[in-house]
This record gives sequence, C-alpha cells and structure tokens, in this order.
Amino acid sequence: MTEIVAGGVGTEEVPAQAGPGGRATGEVRRLPRVRGFAAWPPEGSAKEDGKALRRLVPRNAHAGLDLDPSRPDAVSAVEESSRGRLSELTPIRVGRMAATPFAFLRGAAGLMGHDLARTPMTRIRAQICGDAHAANFGLYGDARGGLVIDLNDFDETVWGPWEWDVKRLATSLVLAGREVGADEDTCRRAARDVVGAYRRTMRLLAKLPVLDAWNAIADEELVSHTDAHDLLGTLERVYAKARANTSGRFAAKSTEVTADGGRRFVDAPPVLRRVDDAEAAAVASSLEEYVGTLQPDRLPLLARHAVQDVAFRVVGTGSVGTRSYVVLLLDHRGEPLVLQVKEARASALVPHLLTAGFDVPDADHEGRRVVLGQKRMQVVSDNLLGWTTVEGRPFQVRQFRNRKGSVDPTALAADQVDDYARMTGALLARAHSHSADPRLIAGYCGKNDELDEAMADFALRYADRTEADHADLVAAVRSGRIAAETGV
Repeated sequence: MTEIVAGGVGTEEVPAQAGPGGRATGEVRRLPRVRGFAAWPPEGSAKEDGKALRRLVPRNAHAGLDLDPSRPDAVSAVEESSRGRLSELTPIRVGRMAATPFAFLRGAAGLMGHDLARTPMTRIRAQICGDAHAANFGLYGDARGGLVIDLNDFDETVWGPWEWDVKRLATSLVLAGREVGADEDTCRRAARDVVGAYRRTMRLLAKLPVLDAWNAIADEELVSHTDAHDLLGTLERVYAKARANTSGRFAAKSTEVTADGGRRFVDAPPVLRRVDDAEAAAVASSLEEYVGTLQPDRLPLLARHAVQDVAFRVVGTGSVGTRSYVVLLLDHRGEPLVLQVKEARASALVPHLLTAGFDVPDADHEGRRVVLGQKRMQVVSDNLLGWTTVEGRPFQVRQFRNRKGSVDPTALAADQVDDYARMTGALLARAHSHSADPRLIAGYCGKNDELDEAMADFALRYADRTEADHADLVAAVRSGRIAAETGV
C-alpha cells in the first residue's frame, strides 16, 4: 500500500480491513507512502511493459551494426584512451592490446561504447559492468572463507543499457572461441548461448519471490543451472588455485624481512616497484579517508593491522597506465594483509551514453562510483571494499589476492566455450536483476530465441570489426606510429 513518491513521504487512502466477524469497519485508513517502495497492488504489469517494447525495438533489430563516419580509427582510439595515464606505461598497455583481437577488445571498452551508442536500445537501464567481456568473471573470497564466482571488474560500471553488457560479452566469446581454434559454428553457438542463458535466467528470476531472486543461482547450483558440466574439471582446478591465492602468498614472494623485523616490497620491474617516501606517505595517509567509507564493524579488523610498506604495481590490460598501489599491512603475529589502491578514472562509456541521449549525472567521486556499482551488481562483495583520494585523484581500495581466481576463456577447449558462455550469461543476468526489474527485461526478451539469434549475428559482425581494428593496431606498432612493449 505504498508507492514510490518523487519527494519524501505522502499518504494514500486504502480500503479498510474487515472487522470482527468479517464485517468491514467502514473506515478508511491513511497509510504512509514511503519513498523507495513500490505501489501495492502494483500498477500495470512490468512483464507487459517489456513485451510492449518489442513493437518499438524489435528483437531482431539487435543484429544491426552501423559504423558511422565519426568512428575513430583503432589507433586514434587507443591513443585517446591513454590520455591521463602514466606515459612510461602506455607502451605496455599497447603491447598487451596488440597481442590478440580478444586482448584488443579488453582494452577498447570506449571504442565499443562509441559503436553501441548507435545500435538499437530498449532504453531499459541497469547498473551495468560496462566492460562485460569473458575474462571479467572470476572467483574471490567472501568474509567467511568461502569462494564466490561473479563479475569481478567494475572500472567502467555505470547506469546504462543492459544490452551493451550482453553484446560485449557475446562478442568476447566469439573472439575467445576463434583464439582457441573453434570453428565458426561453435563461436556462433557460444554467442547465442550466452544470450540464451541471460534470457532464461532473467525469466527465472522474474518468476521467483523477490527475496529468493535477489540471492538466486547459488554458486553450487550454477553449473547445473547452465548445463555447463564440461567445465567441471576446469572449475575445480581454478577453485584449488584460488584458495591458495592469498595476501600471505603474495607477500612471501614479493617482500623481504627488514632489519627491524618488519617487511618491505622488493622491486620486480616493470610490474612491481618501490616508491619514494613522499609517494608512499601520500598513499598511506589516504587510508584514513578509506576507513571512513567502510561499515563501522570493519574498523576493528583494520585497527589490528599496521601499515608497513607501499609499492606501485602494474595491473590488467585496460587498466595499464593508471596509478595502482599495493599496501602491505601486518597484524600482531606478522601475518600480512595486502590492499590494492587503484586509480578510478571516469567510465569510458560516459560520453557515448550522452551521445545516445541518456542523462548521466557527474560522479561525485569515481572511486565511489566503482565501489557502489560493484556492490549493486554482486551478490557478495569484498568486505573491505572502499574508496579514497590520493593527491587529488580518486581511487578505489580493495583486498589484493583475496583468494582470487579466474577461467581464461582463451585457454578453454573449443567444446567448453559454449558452456562458459552459458555460465557467464546467467551471472550477468543475476547482476543486472539487482538494479533493473527482471520482469521488465524478461518481458522484452521473451520465450523464443529471436533475441539470441539477433545478438549472435551482432557478435559475429563486431568480432570481425575487432579483428580489423586489432590488425590496424599491429600495423601501427610495426610502422613505428605507436610504441609497444611486448612480453610484459
């Protein structure tokens, strides 16, 4: 009996409940309308609203890819995305992107955003990853020592069209399949299956009670839900590796004991390097702001650790060139906890959302945007996830090597790619359903495979375009137009 109200709390007249003996009292109660709650009984049908959108944006329209003359060439796009990064590291980023077409896609979220802004959209928005490629899913530890599998990179997260994530994921599966030597039918099936799993999972979530849907598709049921049984052996190996991937193991490899019994990082250029005292102090001092972004019950945990050292560490493909630090903390027994303090740049999708006609409010802090977006999409998030500011730049803070592990989609057997596609498609649907009504998206997607086939067509076309972009970048590296450092 409450409804969403634009500003504050109002009242609504509702029928009186039956009095003693089943007789109505004849009174009318006035109950508060509380902001943040839906109307009850619900007005209209979210499912029917979703179905109605098919008339405005037919599902088969999602096969389309129109590249207009304003599209930048691949090399210019890479150069533009390197602005504001550390110039000495951009050759590493270019070298990693030049390795394969799949690697190029990983670093080209902004270029794909330009192209997606010119594709058909339902205008249904959700908290999207913004960079939902097949390598951005993985394992990480929860607060009780268990392992969770979910999306795990949110640098580009923003309030945007759900279709953009699905199309990017489908394209990445085609490229991953081609890289492992799968034939074109298998690659197309992987793209179709990722969309089909997304659609079926959204439909399942739409049918469940809201509380059940919120935490649905428990990890132990994910393989069965997505019929990904061929992945079991691979997942078991990844789980075993992830359990050993801890702060303690990283510290044992990357630090040494100091004369006073503490520990410090050891240079391992160009990936890991110690920083000067002023830079280290700036990062360490920023942890005071970070602590203020955490839930109060996390504070005693951090209060039992002391900061020992700070180092700079190169990470990722798309993130190379941004400022990223690891901070070593020790408890009273000398056991390590390592935090990553990673620069948070504006989402590469923002200008393209504006082009597509979406309202995009300015982020008050890019680290906060990343952290809140991550928490909106994941069922369970790092319990030490927060944000801070270092010398005027926004950063996110999280545990480093928190039992993290991932499936490398370019190392799968060809017959496993479609299994992995179904698993990631289901996880993406679950993530979107936390911010968008699954009934609305499910109503649009429908029961048949029309959307699956259309987006698979798009994925094949965009994979071809990415391969051409990658070839242009490789040619530019060979000609000396753009510098690249390989093997790092």
